[in-house]
Amino acid sequence: MTQSATSAVELPVPNMEVGSDSPDYVAATFAACEQLAKTHYENFSVGSRLLPKHLRKHFYSIYAFSRGVDDLGDEAVGNRLALLDLWEQQLESCYPSNSSQSIPTHPYFVALAETIREFDIPVEPFKRLIEANRRDQSITRHETYQDVLEYCTYSANPVGRLVLFLSGVRDQKLHDLADKTCTGLQLANFWQDVGVDIEIGRIYIPQEDLDRFGVTEEQITQRRHDDNFEQLMRFEVERARELFVEGYALADHLDKSLRSDFALFLRGGLEILREIERSNFTVLNARPRISKLGKAKIFGSTWLRSKLSSLGIRRIPIVPNSAFKSAARHTY
Repeated sequence: MTQSATSAVELPVPNMEVGSDSPDYVAATFAACEQLAKTHYENFSVGSRLLPKHLRKHFYSIYAFSRGVDDLGDEAVGNRLALLDLWEQQLESCYPSNSSQSIPTHPYFVALAETIREFDIPVEPFKRLIEANRRDQSITRHETYQDVLEYCTYSANPVGRLVLFLSGVRDQKLHDLADKTCTGLQLANFWQDVGVDIEIGRIYIPQEDLDRFGVTEEQITQRRHDDNFEQLMRFEVERARELFVEGYALADHLDKSLRSDFALFLRGGLEILREIERSNFTVLNARPRISKLGKAKIFGSTWLRSKLSSLGIRRIPIVPNSAFKSAARHTY
């Protein structure tokens, strides 16, 4: 990307109530990140009250980076690759050793730079999230399930690793466990959004699975739900659930400050799979969502289980066994 091409576009910037010369500016940038998190629907709670207060703003800054780069890759008008280049330039300015020796100017990155410094977070996970969105501009189909998993190492797994860095968790084995949950979350989102993604020309269901179940791309674009499509989605949902089961072991290695939020992420992913099942897999014509009441129930259950566990009243799993069970109307 040439300098002239990059400079011809500008990143969207949130409205700020104070200027960059104000002593309150850094706090305001974190508040902007929090506002972004609270105005976007997600399948899981971001920066919940179950987190220690000192960590919440840093969850929001990482969320703002992740949400922002996804919005550029999915929704931005104009030259998305140029915008992603600008996003990467802002990221590089968060690291003192970067060659340009510049400092971040975008509000989200002013906050992120504080998070990076405080927790000594490496640049690679952020870079991989940007690369995922670059790939989305040219790769709209995936031949095999392994291809989808490889894509998730860019689009999803870095987020879990960033969260672990906030708790000082750098053990590679634990990062690998986090990858299971993050890949599960990404797959759950893919299967939730089949009907949404086709509107922007993307199909994340592996081609080998379409062939196996006798589903064509034409059927998806025409939104024709039939028994073949239902069996295909049943298969994909169960495969995502297995990743959540495998990744759940991470909970045993987290301190209580992070365990509850991990449970919220996990249960959000599991619940969207159950919502897909409750809808009888009709994701071509409607996007399953977790209701506000459903999220509140998940939060309340997680809070109660965390409290009982911390009081030593009895040993209780942070995620109930029932959350891992299928809600499908029929089982084959």
